[in-house]
Amino acid sequence: MQNLAPIALFVYNRPEHTRRTISYLQKNLLADESRLFIFSDAPKTDEDKAKVDEVRQLIKEITGFKSVKVTERKNNLGLAESIISGVTQLVNEYDKIIVFEDDLLSSPYTLQYFNEALTRYKNEDKVMHIGAYLYNIDKKGLPQTFFFRAATSWGWATWARAWKDFEPDVDVLFKQFDQKKISQFSIEGTMNFWKQLEGFKAGKNDSWAIRWYASIFLKGGLTLNPTVSLVHNIGNDGSGVHSNKENMYAVQTAQQPVTQFPTEIKENQLAYQAIKNFLKRRKGSIFQRTIRFIRQKLGT
Repeated sequence: MQNLAPIALFVYNRPEHTRRTISYLQKNLLADESRLFIFSDAPKTDEDKAKVDEVRQLIKEITGFKSVKVTERKNNLGLAESIISGVTQLVNEYDKIIVFEDDLLSSPYTLQYFNEALTRYKNEDKVMHIGAYLYNIDKKGLPQTFFFRAATSWGWATWARAWKDFEPDVDVLFKQFDQKKISQFSIEGTMNFWKQLEGFKAGKNDSWAIRWYASIFLKGGLTLNPTVSLVHNIGNDGSGVHSNKENMYAVQTAQQPVTQFPTEIKENQLAYQAIKNFLKRRKGSIFQRTIRFIRQKLGT
């Protein structure tokens, strides 16, 4: 496979997570033919400096790729600005990109999947994002890969032609939503995507990902997803700046390559229902756990 996409890896202050993420990437088919670009954000506080330095020492010694280039930020950008600027830089130069953060364990076939999909759909304007993670949904009757509306951020890829439609201004995004679109955007209220967008507008989060999904959604775009996840997130252990302690998203990654891709560019309704059902169960489970927690605190 020629003209492989560059890999962008965004790291901060978690040396052990970073080490594991890189070790799994090194085991990928095509790793030794791929260019790796690592963006290391500067410490936000003096307390973060030692861990940031430890990560920076680690990433200086990486091998196993065609090339490795490290960018050490002089000032703390925060995750959103770091990712937006890094992705913009690389898609402008290479026309496409594969994106990882420092807490993602990949399947040996993840890079192969990304590059195959980037080549296959490069001229399909409606396809705007390729995701590697999928919830542990009911897979009965589903193909190996499918199109869906929402964009996942735990390992993903895109093209310059799609990224140019990224709208960072939340006010511009907000103006394009009505009640029907809010429901569609939030998978009929089963996911808190709209609350995330409201939270960003209110300054309660700094999510680039929710603005990227909103940009895709408002353009009528689609995302490609694997039925068996090609990434497992190890950051839901409370260690991340934007992560909670959570095990509902745990998955077993695919140990076979993806060989089938959809020819029809439209959302897969069976997958949509399976994801919606998973999210409904998740929402119910979170509600029950919250009630149990409150009762324990009140001693009732």
